Amino acid sequence: MSNLPYKRKIINDPVYGLITVPNNLVFDIIEHPWFQRLRRIIQLGLTHYVYPSAVHTRYQHALGAMHLMTQAVEVLRSKGILISAEEEEGVLCAILLHDIGHGPYSHALEQTMVRDLSHEDLSLLMMDSLNDFMNHRLDTANKIFRNDYPKKFLHQLVSSQLDMDRLDYLSRDSFFTGVAEGVINTDRIIKMLTVVDDQLVVEGKGIYSIEKFIISRRLMYWQVYLHKTVIAAEYMLVNILKRAKELASEDIPLFGSPVLHLFLYSNITIEHFLEDRKWIEDFARLDDYDILSAIKVWTTHRDPILSYLCKSLVDRHLYKVEIQNEPFDVQYLASLKEKTITQFRLKEEEVGYFLVEGTVTNNAYNPEHDRIRIQSRNNELVDVSEASDQLNISVLSTPVSKYLLCYPKNLVT
Repeated sequence: MSNLPYKRKIINDPVYGLITVPNNLVFDIIEHPWFQRLRRIIQLGLTHYVYPSAVHTRYQHALGAMHLMTQAVEVLRSKGILISAEEEEGVLCAILLHDIGHGPYSHALEQTMVRDLSHEDLSLLMMDSLNDFMNHRLDTANKIFRNDYPKKFLHQLVSSQLDMDRLDYLSRDSFFTGVAEGVINTDRIIKMLTVVDDQLVVEGKGIYSIEKFIISRRLMYWQVYLHKTVIAAEYMLVNILKRAKELASEDIPLFGSPVLHLFLYSNITIEHFLEDRKWIEDFARLDDYDILSAIKVWTTHRDPILSYLCKSLVDRHLYKVEIQNEPFDVQYLASLKEKTITQFRLKEEEVGYFLVEGTVTNNAYNPEHDRIRIQSRNNELVDVSEASDQLNISVLSTPVSKYLLCYPKNLVT
C-alpha cells in the first residue's frame, strides 16, 4: 500500500451515483495513459447504429465494475469472509484492468490486424507491463486475474458467470440502450453473495434475483448484442479492415494515423508482443478514433470494394440480414453469389466482402462452465438450474443458435 497522502477522487456515474476511488494504487491506474485510452473505446462497438445513446465507453464500464467490487468485498467481510487489505486492493485492480487489452470497436481488430491474439491475451500482457512500471504493486492483482491466487473466490468475483464485470455491463448497457428487459438488481445480487469451501455462491433467498439475471442476459443478447442490424454493421466493419489489410499487403497506399498504418502494414502475431514490449506501447495508442477517421477518408479510395463498404458504413446503408433456425438453401446461396459477382463486378475470391454467412449463439447460462451455485437451507450447494422452482432455468441454459446471411440492400434479387 502507498504511504503517500490519499488521492481522493469522486466520480459521478449515471448508473450508480457517486463512485469513490478507494486507494492510491487504483488512482494511479486510472491516471495511467493506458487506462485513459479506454475513454476512446466504445463499450458496445457499433450498437449505437440501432440504439443512438449506446455510446458509453470501456472506461465507464471499468469504473462501474470496480464500484460493484467494493460493495462485494464489503458484503463478504460482513459475513465473516476474511479479505485482507492487500487482497482487497488486488481484486479491485484486477477488475479495473480486466478490459485494458480491448482494441478499437471491441472485437473487430482481433479478427483482422492482430492474428491469434485475443483481448484477454493483450490484457494479461498489458497488466504485466503495468506491474513492472509500478514496481510490482500489481503482483496480487495479476495472480487473482490469472486465477493463481490461493483464494479462488476472488478470481470468481473478477471472472465467472456471476462476476462484477457482467453485473455492471448488463446494468450499464440496459441504461444506455434504454432496453428495460436488461435491468437487474445488482444490490440484491451482491448482498446475497457468500463463500463456501472457497467458492463464490448465492444464498438461497437470492434465487429469484439470479433467475432474473439469467433471463435478462438472454433478452439482452437477442435485443442488443445479437441484434441483426448490429451484426450487419459489425460484419461490415470487419470486412472493411480485412480489405484494408489485404490492400496494405499489396503495398497499396492507405490513409491512416501512424499507429494504424503500422498495424495495417505489419503482419503482427503474439510473438511480436512477447519479444518486444514496444508493440504493447504501439497497441495502446490505437483506439476508435484511428479507425473511424481512416474509414471516413477511405470512402473515396480508388479501390471500389473498400470505398463502397466505407461509404455504406458511414452513411448507415448497412447489409440486409436474414436470420433463420435452419441453414440456408445451397441453391439460394449460389444464386445470391452469382448476382453479387455480376452486380458489383467482383472476382470469385472477393464476393465474401459482400455476401457473409455466419451463425449467432445465445447462451445466457452455461452449466458446463463455472456454475452459479445456490446455498440451500440445509447448506447444500445446488446448481441454479436445479434450484429454480419458479422458472425453467435449465431451458434457458440451453444454447440457441441461428443462421444468418448478410448482403447489400441494393442487391438486385
